[in-house]
Amino acid sequence: MEQDLFLAQPEARVSGKLNLLQRITYFFAVLMEKYLPDPFVLVIVLTLVMILLGVTIVHQSLAAMVSDWSSGFWDFLEFSMQVALVVVTGYALAVSRPVAKLLGWVATRVHGPKGAIVCTTVVAGIASYISWGFGLVAGTLMAQQLAKRIRGIHYPLLIASAYSGWILYGLGVSATIPITLATAGNPFAASMGGVVPLTHTIFLPAVLVDVVVLMVTLSLLNMWIHPKAQDVLDVNPATWETESQPAPVQRTGTFAERLEHTWWLSAVVVLLGAGYLIYHFHTGGSFDINTLNAVFLFLGILFHGTPAAYVRAVTDGVRSVGGIVLQFPFYAGMMGMMKGSGLAVAISKWMVGISTVHTLPFFGLLSSFLINFFAPSSGGHWAIQGPFMIQAAQRLGADMAKTSMAVQMGCSWNDLVQPFWLIPILTLARLNVRQMMGYTIVPFLWVGVVYAVTVLIW
Repeated sequence: MEQDLFLAQPEARVSGKLNLLQRITYFFAVLMEKYLPDPFVLVIVLTLVMILLGVTIVHQSLAAMVSDWSSGFWDFLEFSMQVALVVVTGYALAVSRPVAKLLGWVATRVHGPKGAIVCTTVVAGIASYISWGFGLVAGTLMAQQLAKRIRGIHYPLLIASAYSGWILYGLGVSATIPITLATAGNPFAASMGGVVPLTHTIFLPAVLVDVVVLMVTLSLLNMWIHPKAQDVLDVNPATWETESQPAPVQRTGTFAERLEHTWWLSAVVVLLGAGYLIYHFHTGGSFDINTLNAVFLFLGILFHGTPAAYVRAVTDGVRSVGGIVLQFPFYAGMMGMMKGSGLAVAISKWMVGISTVHTLPFFGLLSSFLINFFAPSSGGHWAIQGPFMIQAAQRLGADMAKTSMAVQMGCSWNDLVQPFWLIPILTLARLNVRQMMGYTIVPFLWVGVVYAVTVLIW
C-alpha cells in the first residue's frame, strides 16, 4: 500500500534541489507513470499503428495488411520456444545454489545505495555479455539481494539499473545477429560471401571499447540520477514471500521419490550433455541459440543437483515468461505485416537512399531502432531487415560485418524504451512497467550517443 500511494502521487515525492539528470529522470518518471500502458496493451496499439502505416505509407489495402498479419501470426513459434528457453534456463541457473551464493557474497561487499546501483549495473552487464537470458535474471536477483541488505535504495531505479546493464547483451557473445552470421550454413552466408567471424563483429576493437565505456558510464549515470534520501521509494524485499529459492520437497521414501532426488541421474544427464557439446563443436558445429540453451540447461541441472530441484526451479522460471509467450504471436504478426507490405524495406530503403559508404552503418542503426518497436527480437528483426541491408552494403561497397553489427546495436538500444523484454524482470521484481520505465530514459539517451559515435568513426 505504501508503494501504491507513493506512485499515485509522483508530483508530491520530490523535495530539495535536484541536479540536471535527476530533473530529467523525474520528468520522464512522471510521464511514464501517467501514460505508459501495460506491455500487452502496447502490443495491441502497435499492431494498429502498423496497419495504419501499411495503408498510408506503402498503400496496402486493409484486407492485405490483415492477411499479412494472420499469415505471420504463428511464424515464430519455434523461435518463441527458443527465446522462452533462454529465459527459463537462465532463470534456473541464476537461482541455483552456487550462483545464489556468489550473488550473496557480492552483495555483502557492497555498502550504501549508490554502491548498490553501481554493483547491480555491472553484474547485470557482465552476466548479459555472457548470455542475455542469464543476465536478464541474474541482474534482477542481484538487485533484490542488495535491496534486502541495504536500506535507502530507490527500488525502481535499482531494477532499472539491472535492465540498463542488460542491454550490453547486444555487444556480447550471445548477440543473435553476429552469432547467426558466424554460423556455418546460415541463410545469409551465400549473399554475404560466407560466414562472418565474430572477430569482425562483437570482437571489433571499437565494440570492445564500447563494452567498457558503457559498463562504466551507465553505472555512473544510474548513480547520479538516484533521488535524494528523503525522496527514495525504499521497498524492502526481505519482507516478501520469496520464490527465488524454492523450499525443499518433503520426501516420503517411495522408490519414485528417491529416484527424483537422486544426484547420479543428474550426473548422467550432465555427462551426456557434455558429450553432445564436445561432439557438436568437434564436428564443426557453431555456437548458436540452441547451443546456448544446451549449455545453460546442463549447467542448471548440474548446479541444482537433483532432477526434482531443477524441475522446481524451471517451474518458477516459467512464470516469468508468460507475458513473452502471450505477446510473441502479436509481434510475429507485425513482422509478417512489415515483410508482406514491404514497410521494413521502405524504411531501410529510405535510410539507405541518403547513405554513403561511410554512413550506411549509422542509418542502419537508426532504421534498426525504428523497426525494433514492432519487431523486438534480433533474430526475427534481422530476417526482415537483413537482406536489404546486405544488398545496400554490396551496392555501396560498405563493410557488411559492421553494417550488420550496427543493426544489432540498434536493436539493443531500442530495448531501453521498448518494454517487451522487461516482462520477466517486472515479474521477478514485483513492479509494473510504469514504475520503472522512466528510469531507463537517461541511459537510453546516452547509449544512443555512444552507438552513433561508434558507427560513424569505426
